[in-house]
Amino acid sequence: MSDELNKTVSVREGEELDVRVIDAVMREHIDGLKGTPIIRQFASGHSNLTYSIQYEDRNLVLRRPPFGTRPKSGHSMIREFRVMNALKPAFPAVPETYFHVTESHSPLCAEFYVMEQVVGRKLERHIPKSWGFGEKEGRKLCLSFFNKLIELHKVDYQAVGLGDFGKPEGYVERQVLGWNRRYEKALTDDVQAFTDVRKWLVDNMPKGEVAHSILHGDYRLDNVILCEENPFEIKAILDWEISALGDPLMDFGNTLAYWTEASDPDEMKAMCMQPCMAPGMLSRAEICELYARETGYDLSNINYYLVYGIFRLAVILQQIYYRYYHGQTKNPVFKAFGGRTDMLGNYARALIDKG
Repeated sequence: MSDELNKTVSVREGEELDVRVIDAVMREHIDGLKGTPIIRQFASGHSNLTYSIQYEDRNLVLRRPPFGTRPKSGHSMIREFRVMNALKPAFPAVPETYFHVTESHSPLCAEFYVMEQVVGRKLERHIPKSWGFGEKEGRKLCLSFFNKLIELHKVDYQAVGLGDFGKPEGYVERQVLGWNRRYEKALTDDVQAFTDVRKWLVDNMPKGEVAHSILHGDYRLDNVILCEENPFEIKAILDWEISALGDPLMDFGNTLAYWTEASDPDEMKAMCMQPCMAPGMLSRAEICELYARETGYDLSNINYYLVYGIFRLAVILQQIYYRYYHGQTKNPVFKAFGGRTDMLGNYARALIDKG
């Protein structure tokens, strides 16, 4: 097992789980577990909390919402469980799920679910030198990554039993208005209100959707696990908490918002947590060309979806910063998130001005 596999750390202060409680609920739902579990926490991820539950014979993963105030419609572990469970037969690049517990029946006082711990390589900011990647390998990895998103967007959601997973019609309007409201609720007095950006998103909203698809909502390179033997194969996609049915260009715009390139502002490149600028990686323009060719969708208005993705990311960071600002989480990493919110909002504003 390589040193690029999922990394765990000691559980952070204020986010501890009771070993006896966890062991009891695991044994209630999964037969044959051996020994007393060791609980550790995955270092990556700033939204939901992800724990490694290590038994003698197998390693499991528990996902639960963060402590403190949470958006009413966010952090749905049951939703995340359902979409993975339904997708698995038709779209194997998801972890196997075991069980979920609703908040009303939860010993953790929050809903949660348990899945397999997928073994594989997980990328962070850089491709490890030990992989020996050059331009050819970087391009191959990049194509594999975006082709997997295209594959997801082509899944027949009715056929896999997700026809009632949500209402795809009107998705664009609901998302734009919803993220605007969430930002207003998460505002702190040390970040900008970005009233102009929010108004532009409303005033320039596309009419209707280009198609209706299953959307991941947070698709990026550091949210996938690559096969240990073949790092060009995506073994599992993680973090399905905000998956939905809707316009695939909204999902694509979210992914482009995470993707930085050489012409981006230095502060945006500093925030990037995936190897977007490694040798061989495609530019946003090249990615759009690939996506348009493989889907047949009109991407002439892609700047709107990119601005939306950038601002949505700003809202997500601001929601996390709000909890830190009000003392609801002690994770010191979150202290810088208010400044990052401003950076993202300013970048969205610059993209609007650029047209």
